[in-house]
Amino acid sequence: MKIITIAAAALLAFGTGSAIAQQKKAKAEKKVTVSAAKVDAVIKAGLPAFPAPPEEWQPRLTPDDTMKVCAATHNSPPKAQFQAIEKAEKAKIQYPADNNYMGDWKKGERIAQSGYGLRFTDYPARNPNGGNCYACHQLTQAEVSYGTIGPSLLGYGKLRDFKDSEVKAAYEKIYDSHASSPCSLMPRFGTNKVLSMDQIKDLVALLMAKDSPVNK
Repeated sequence: MKIITIAAAALLAFGTGSAIAQQKKAKAEKKVTVSAAKVDAVIKAGLPAFPAPPEEWQPRLTPDDTMKVCAATHNSPPKAQFQAIEKAEKAKIQYPADNNYMGDWKKGERIAQSGYGLRFTDYPARNPNGGNCYACHQLTQAEVSYGTIGPSLLGYGKLRDFKDSEVKAAYEKIYDSHASSPCSLMPRFGTNKVLSMDQIKDLVALLMAKDSPVNK
């Protein structure tokens, strides 16, 4: 009798555990939809918590056409929209008048290391904006602290034979990543005025210069 009772208890526990597991699975799979208006309200409610938020923060709450498409398609737009984004973002790229896309890689390394800029605590601005490139990429062997959201960029120029066409492509990628990879997670540094043209050229040099630590 005792053996039967223990067995029954075990079966009951197993059945209860299985039912709970199924409930958790169903809950996890349930799609949660939050209205855009509710998201905007939460964001706006947070602004007063910071000291004197500048007016220029307000436009950031309204996505441009590209971001609207990316958000609506979960960063996977259909072919027609993909091509439309490429075309629209490509048109936003401004190129150096002298067609020189390379700056100083040493300055580029400092820009890649710097995460300064565009935060509430960075107003009024006291330093130039940084690219914070190491937050997403590995660039040099010497730096051991880097993110992995983006691909490793070690040997970037060397792997591309330091071709002029690749130098220009690197400039375009940094200036506006969506011109080549619509809905990319990479910021549009030039288009959104995060970095200046000269800063972007310095980053291109970091990637493409033969004597850059990226290519050692």
